[in-house]
Amino acid sequence: MISSFDAARAISNERGDALVVSTMTPNRYWDAVSDHKDLDLPIFGAMGKASSVGLGLALAQPDRKVIILDGDGGLLMNLGSLVTIAGKEPENLIHFVFEDGVYYTTGSQPVPGSGKVSFADMAKGAGFRESYEFDDLEDLASELPLIMKQQGPVFVCLKVNHGDEVPPFYMGNTGQAMKRLSARLISS
Repeated sequence: MISSFDAARAISNERGDALVVSTMTPNRYWDAVSDHKDLDLPIFGAMGKASSVGLGLALAQPDRKVIILDGDGGLLMNLGSLVTIAGKEPENLIHFVFEDGVYYTTGSQPVPGSGKVSFADMAKGAGFRESYEFDDLEDLASELPLIMKQQGPVFVCLKVNHGDEVPPFYMGNTGQAMKRLSARLISS
């Protein structure tokens, strides 16, 4: 298993100027490690919708990499987005799923199919160009530079756990975050 903090740090190290759409539990970690918050779009109060918002950004900003940081429970709530993303073939999109097997933010209730489902196989079956699964930080860190350069859509499932240093849950305002990101994109 990979520490969620370590996974977020590894992605942050390779991010460059990519836009990052994050939600639920991954957002806790991303908010703590991101060095470019002006290029982040946290999604609050819309569990399962990060993949749809990320697709919209990827289509609207085809010359900029878009990274989605999703949770396994959130993805299960919007599995159809895998087929939609694959159908649109955004070359600039990378969809990371932090698979911890629980709805951590809402009390750690088990996610249906935990330990049985393969999100990487689902993404590949839906038509993603590339699909990966990692449960070891060294493997992730060594492969991530290449993954970030690949033509998308790319899917990466991260088998994660949570240590003692879980950042607190912060309920922000997605509308304000969208306005901030929009102003940043217009100015660049």
